[in-house]
Amino acid sequence: MSRLSLSTRVLLALTAGLVFGLLLSRTTATTVERAVAVVEPFGTLFVNAIRMTVIPLVVSLVIVGIAGADAAHIARLGGRAFLITIGFLCLSGLVGALVGPLVLSHLVIDPSAVSVLRARAMSAFGAAAAADATRRAPNLAQWITELIPANPVRSAADGAMLPLIIFAVIFGLALLSVAPENRDSVVRFFRGVAEAMLRVVRWVLVLAPLGVFALTLPLVARLGMVAIGALASYVILIAVATTLFVLLIVYPAAVILGRVPLERFARAVFPAQAVAFSSRTSLAALPALIEGAQRPLGMTAEAAGFLLPLASALFRVGAAIGLTVGAVFIGRLYATDLTRTQVATVAITAVLTSFSIPGIPGGSIVAMVPVLASVGLPIDGIGVLLGVDTIPDAFRTTANVTGQMAAAVIAVRPRI
Repeated sequence: MSRLSLSTRVLLALTAGLVFGLLLSRTTATTVERAVAVVEPFGTLFVNAIRMTVIPLVVSLVIVGIAGADAAHIARLGGRAFLITIGFLCLSGLVGALVGPLVLSHLVIDPSAVSVLRARAMSAFGAAAAADATRRAPNLAQWITELIPANPVRSAADGAMLPLIIFAVIFGLALLSVAPENRDSVVRFFRGVAEAMLRVVRWVLVLAPLGVFALTLPLVARLGMVAIGALASYVILIAVATTLFVLLIVYPAAVILGRVPLERFARAVFPAQAVAFSSRTSLAALPALIEGAQRPLGMTAEAAGFLLPLASALFRVGAAIGLTVGAVFIGRLYATDLTRTQVATVAITAVLTSFSIPGIPGGSIVAMVPVLASVGLPIDGIGVLLGVDTIPDAFRTTANVTGQMAAAVIAVRPRI
């Protein structure tokens, strides 16, 4: 086992978690909860260990990337990466707008099954889940004003990555105007922090197979075959659409535009994909992304430390597909077939809203509110999606981190 690569060990652990989780789901509820109570804490510890490194790693890498490198080169990388992400997002929104109505137009939903699922969703997540999602829905003015953190320490404690990254960018730019002897000492300090955190990440990733297994088994044991039922079409459509988008668009773009061999790119991104799929949070996958970009791909610490945190905070290629398809599905659920103009409105809103999605499990559900509101669909439809969102969320998050790695690879193509 020790001779197997990390990607292979993680894949074996993911497969084992799926298999044993399905077997466990066939037992009694008491047996499931007892087994989950034993295994689940190890998954939580693994995610916490990863998240422990994120804030110091991201802040230090961004500062070093700006103040300790060629500022003009970093600016060019940022501009190039932004254009690439916009292109990916527009394509993903287009895929959702084309595939969603095409497939879901043939969907016949049993109203009684929907009522049962809605009741189950509300009992599982609380009657105030949809109201809470509405209250937390991204507001453009609020989102803009919160980009500059009034208290960076508070942002770090809350896990608000984008304001924290903006603070780190401003701090790094300010260092460029500081006297070289003073700037160099600060850069050396943060470079030391970054190297120490990367060392911690490598230690944590050694335990990735155990962590992925401990995250996957409880998830599958509790869900069982829940995707097979009234909403199977929605769940399967999200899974298939995001997977095909990654395989047919993201991977070829990384290989052709990034000039990286397919096997090399796949090996670099797979550990992050496994963490993203099992934890359903792109934030937890960020250290694995940075590690994969630097080791198998040979990306510089400055480029990886600047581009990937920004991509992780802003770029959600899977969410653009998921939000669009989810809105079309809600329309079908409430017997409201969206017109082409409405579908286009949904896709555009989904692309714009995707920038404000938090990198946490189920973050897309919060962003669903303005997408539904853009075409007058009922907000309480979120209650139905909550009941089956775990599986689509896993696929969306996996697509997100894959797109983030591909965008960074394409942006730094001349230097790899």
